[in-house]
Amino acid sequence: MILRKLIVLLCCLCSLPMMSQFNTDRLITIGRSALYYEDYVLSIQYFNQAITAKPYLYEGWFFRGVAKFYLDDFAGAESDCTSAIERNPYVTNCYELRGLCRIHQNRFEEAAADYTSALKYDPENQGLWHNRVLCYIRSKDYERALGQLDTMIARWPRNAAPYSMRAEVYMQQKDTVKALEAIEKSIEIDPYDGTLWGARAIISLSRSEWKQAEGYLDKAIHYLPKSGGNYINRALARYNQSNLRGAMADYDTALDLEPNNFLGHYNRGLLRAQVGDDNRGIEDFDFVLNLEPDNMLARFNRGLLREKTGDLRGAISDYTKVINEYPNFWTGLHYRAGCYRRLGMSRQAELDEFRILKAQIDKRYGGRQPRLSKKQRKRSDEDMEKYNQLVVADEQEVENDYKNDYRGRVQHHKVEATYLPMYELSLMPVRSEVKNYVPYDEAVETFNLHSSRQLHIVSNVPSLSETQSQHYFAYIDSLKAAIADIHNLSKTQNLLLLCGVAYTALQNNEDAIDALTTLLLNDSLSVLALWQRSACQTKINEFQASQGTYIDMKTANVLMDLSTAIRLAPRCAYLYYNRACVYVQRKDYARAIEDYTQAITLDPRLAEAYYNRGLALIDSGKTAEGVSDLSKAGELGLYTAYSLLKKYTKNKNEIP
Repeated sequence: MILRKLIVLLCCLCSLPMMSQFNTDRLITIGRSALYYEDYVLSIQYFNQAITAKPYLYEGWFFRGVAKFYLDDFAGAESDCTSAIERNPYVTNCYELRGLCRIHQNRFEEAAADYTSALKYDPENQGLWHNRVLCYIRSKDYERALGQLDTMIARWPRNAAPYSMRAEVYMQQKDTVKALEAIEKSIEIDPYDGTLWGARAIISLSRSEWKQAEGYLDKAIHYLPKSGGNYINRALARYNQSNLRGAMADYDTALDLEPNNFLGHYNRGLLRAQVGDDNRGIEDFDFVLNLEPDNMLARFNRGLLREKTGDLRGAISDYTKVINEYPNFWTGLHYRAGCYRRLGMSRQAELDEFRILKAQIDKRYGGRQPRLSKKQRKRSDEDMEKYNQLVVADEQEVENDYKNDYRGRVQHHKVEATYLPMYELSLMPVRSEVKNYVPYDEAVETFNLHSSRQLHIVSNVPSLSETQSQHYFAYIDSLKAAIADIHNLSKTQNLLLLCGVAYTALQNNEDAIDALTTLLLNDSLSVLALWQRSACQTKINEFQASQGTYIDMKTANVLMDLSTAIRLAPRCAYLYYNRACVYVQRKDYARAIEDYTQAITLDPRLAEAYYNRGLALIDSGKTAEGVSDLSKAGELGLYTAYSLLKKYTKNKNEIP
C-alpha cells in the first residue's frame, strides 16, 4: 500500500511540468486562433496568461506583439518582439515584425538593421530584401537602395517589384526619365499588377499629364477595384480635365471604400461647393473637422458654405476661429464683416472693415467667392489663401494592399482623449467583456462580511433602467425606516453607508453626501465613507464647473477627504488613483503622475492608472512616456487605449 501511494505521488509530480506545458501550449493555440479571426484584444488576454505561466518562452511574447501590431500599438509590439528575440534570437519572424514596428515609428535605420539580422537566417526571403530597400528609401539613403536593388534584380530578374522601387528612388531624385524607364520595365514583366499602373499614373500626375494619368488609373482600378487611393488620384486627373461629374463619382467611390479618407472628404466638399450642393458640402467638412479640429482651411470652407445656406452665426463662428489663428487673413475678415452686416451688427462689421482698409487691401477681396482653383496644394501647406485648392498628399506613393480594415481593429473606434473617472462604491458589480480584472480592497471585503448587501468597486457606474431605479428608491426607503428604528447611532453606520451608495446610483449626490457626513460625524475614521463622499463631491463639482461656478474650495474638500482616507488606508491603490484624478482636474500633472505611480506600485494590474498617467504625461509634454503607458493599459485589457495610441503615434509610411 505504501509503495502504491509512493508510485502515484511520483507520477503526479512528474506530470506537473507536462500539464503546465500543455496549458501553456493550449493558451498559445487559443490565442493564435483569436489572431486568425482578427479578435486581437481577446488574443492578448490569452498571451498574457501564457507569458505569466512560461515567461521564458518566446512564443507568447511574439504573438502578443503580433496582436499589438494589428492594433497599431507599434511601440508595445516592438517591446514584445525584443523580449521574444532575447529568449530566442534565431526566429526570423521576430526580426521581421520588429522591423515593421520600427517602420511605423519612422525609425527606418533600425528597421533596416532588423531586416539585415533576419536575412542572416533566411537570405532568400524576397520580402525581407524588399522591405529593407524601402527602409533605405524612406531614410533617403538612395545610393544604398539602388545598390541593393541591383542585387535583387540580378538574383530575381523576373520580379517586377525591384524595378518599381527603382522608379520610386528616381522619382525622389526628380529624375522622371529614369523613373519612367524603370516603371515601364516593371509593367513589361507584370502587366496585371494594378499597383504598377498606379505608379505609372503618379509619374503622369507629377507631369500634369492628366489624360494619360486617367488612362493608367483606369487600368489600375481594373486590377485593384477596392483601392481607394486610385479613385482619389483619378478624381484629380478628371477634375483637371473639367470632368466634375466623373471626379465627384470617383470621390464617392473612394469614400465608400475608405470612409475615413481625409483627402476624399475635403476635396469632395470643395467640389460640392463648386456645383452648389452646399448642405452636403458642409457634411464633408464636418467630417474633416471631426478628424482634424484645428484644420483652419476646412473650417473656413465650411464657414463659406454656412454663409451661403443662411447659417450666418455658424459662419461667423468658423470665420472667427480662423481669424484668431490667422489675424492677417483679410479674406476671412471680409466675409465675416459681410455676415455681421446681414445680421445688423454694424459695429462689429465696421471693426473688421477698418482692419481691412488699414492694411490697404485691394478690391479683389470684395468680390464674390472665387471659383475652385485648378491648382493643387500639398496637405501640409497651410497657406490660407489656398483655401479653394484641391488637396494632394505631400508625397504621392504607390498604394499597397497592407492598408485594410479588419474586424476587431478597435483603434479605429472614435475615443476622445479624456481622463477616465474615479473609482467608487456601488451596489451593482460591473464586469468588462474584455478586461479580466476584479477590483479588490480589504476595507470593502471587511464591510461585506458584516453587511446584508454587498459593495463593489467600480469605475464606470452603469445607467439604471426604470425598474432598477424603482428598486433603488424602495431600497432607500427601507434603509431609512431601519435607521429610524435604531436609537443607537453607532449601529446605523453600515446602513448609512449603504444609503449613501444607493443615492449615488440614483445620481442624488447631495443626499448621498448628507448620509455619508452623518456617518462620519459618529465615525470620522470610516475610510469607505470618506472615499464615497469624495467621489460624490467630485461629480457635483464637475457639474457646477460646467455651469461656471467657482469650485476651488470644494475641490480642496475633496482632496482633504482623500488625503485623510489615504492616511488611514495607505495600501489602497484606488484612493491614490482618485486623488490623482482630482490633481488632473486642477492641471497639477506632477502630483497626479506621482499618485498614479503610487497606485500602480500598489496594484500593477490597475489599467486605468496607466491610461490616465499616460494622458497626464502627454499633457506634460512627455509624449513618448505617455504612449508607453497607453500601450500598457491596452495590454492589460483597457482596449480604448489603442484608439489614443493611433492618435499620438505618427505613422505616415506604410510598407507591406
